[in-house]
Amino acid sequence: MMMNSLMHPGFLLILAGLLLPLFKGAARTAIILIMPLVALGFIWTLSFGNHLSFEYLGHELGLLKVDAVSRLFITVFALTVFTGSLYCCKQANSTELAAAFCYAGGAMSVVLAADLITLFIFWEIMAIASTLLIWSSRTTSSQKAGMRYVIIHLLGGVILMAGIAAHVYETGSITFEQFQMDSYASIFILCGFLLNAGAPPLTAWLADAYPESSFSGMVFLSAFTTKTAVYVLLRGFPGTEILIFIGIYMIFYGIIYALLENDMRRILAYSIINQVGFMITGIGIGTDMALNGAAAHAFTHIVYKALLLMSAGSVLFMTGKRKCTDLGGLIHTMPVTAICGIIGALAISSFPLTSGFVSKSMITQSSVDEHILWVWLCLQAASAGVFLHAGIKFPWFVFFQKDSGLRPDDPPWNMQAGMILFAFVCIFLGVFPNVLYTMLPYTINYVPYTAAHTVTQLQLLLFSGLAFFIMLPLMKRTLTISLDFDWFYRVAGIRLFDVLMKMIVALSGLSHVFCEKICSLASRAGQLSLNSSVALYMTLVLLIFTSCLIYLLF
Repeated sequence: MMMNSLMHPGFLLILAGLLLPLFKGAARTAIILIMPLVALGFIWTLSFGNHLSFEYLGHELGLLKVDAVSRLFITVFALTVFTGSLYCCKQANSTELAAAFCYAGGAMSVVLAADLITLFIFWEIMAIASTLLIWSSRTTSSQKAGMRYVIIHLLGGVILMAGIAAHVYETGSITFEQFQMDSYASIFILCGFLLNAGAPPLTAWLADAYPESSFSGMVFLSAFTTKTAVYVLLRGFPGTEILIFIGIYMIFYGIIYALLENDMRRILAYSIINQVGFMITGIGIGTDMALNGAAAHAFTHIVYKALLLMSAGSVLFMTGKRKCTDLGGLIHTMPVTAICGIIGALAISSFPLTSGFVSKSMITQSSVDEHILWVWLCLQAASAGVFLHAGIKFPWFVFFQKDSGLRPDDPPWNMQAGMILFAFVCIFLGVFPNVLYTMLPYTINYVPYTAAHTVTQLQLLLFSGLAFFIMLPLMKRTLTISLDFDWFYRVAGIRLFDVLMKMIVALSGLSHVFCEKICSLASRAGQLSLNSSVALYMTLVLLIFTSCLIYLLF
């Protein structure tokens, strides 16, 4: 029993990631394919409860708490690591795979954490490992994007740590449980969680960093950070009304920017924000139906988003191109990639008999049950928007439209196998939704395939598809740049920093003369040593700088 308890799924993947650089060839392939399956099998052998805990500084740390929600997320995380590893086992370098496994292990450890200290430690491990995963692309753009990414996430870590410290000070407890929005501690924790979910205002980090990773790195990135944030929000803030407004904002933000985008990987990155918005809206509604819908949609989204990104990654791998304006007509030479991409596009659009239909509909139904008309209208409109930007735009401009003249073959067999596996899962869950429903945390009686729901969804898809082709001349992309909130810290922030530095240099010249006179007078009086003179000098410089900074800010 002790040995079983020590087989923590997250620890297994982190250990595998640390050891991967020591192996090559068949041994490396065996490790990356077997370890996720071991983690998956192990989590299903454990009964619900806390299986690994110990005392530290007067607090009990719980490292392996299993319940229906955590088991659901661990299951889809393990499936994604296995399929992603199969997809890139012959192409990815060991550094990328090591970072991906440590990243996935950190995400699993967050999901299984029973206390806030354990959660925070692995939250930061995720941030570091995901940054290394972005940098493993080894391009100039990935280095810069990774640096911006890690700064944002370390900021989120500081906010989260401040909230946790305040919570422990107020309550004396480190237990990770539902928070009440009645203190600054809870607000800080909520903000830390939301930053990883891609919530406003710092939403742009996702579309900025993820597309700069390798053809396979983005498959892993799409699965863990935002969905781990969904998990902790579902666990810590169910029914928090402000999440409804944040979720609706994210839904339409993702749709608008994806419709404007020309880069196929940035289209899918903005689509991640859009889909997470559905989940956060469900968490904000907070009923059993809504929370089941958020959890189920996180599961299905990880699968079909990974499928879409594997399809896009295959195109990138075989052509070296990402822009929709450079692509088109690939259906003729990449039929497997195209078919799998279309299945993923149908799933994200909630087409009947696909996984997205049986999960997203639960969130919509919860808004009906609670009589929140405006939310229902927004979700219906958003469903049409999703079909426009991900269901049609991505496959149309990449695999159909004009002939780009490119004639690449389908990718190697292992990449095709990964796509086919997840395409099968998308259809299987859509045809047999009870397989997914039995894993959900709350027992509810929900039937997705009612005549009214099926007809309504088909009508939405039909008319949004018709609108796409009517407005096709307007939908064609050009080589443009979309400005986002990150302009304020990528452009305006740098300019402000330059101005402040020039002011500091100018002020330091003036303060140097002033401080020298003060220190000289004090030294003559025998009241200051050399060290205290330096201290006084630095204090005056900081005082002048702080005064100027406060003046500029306020």
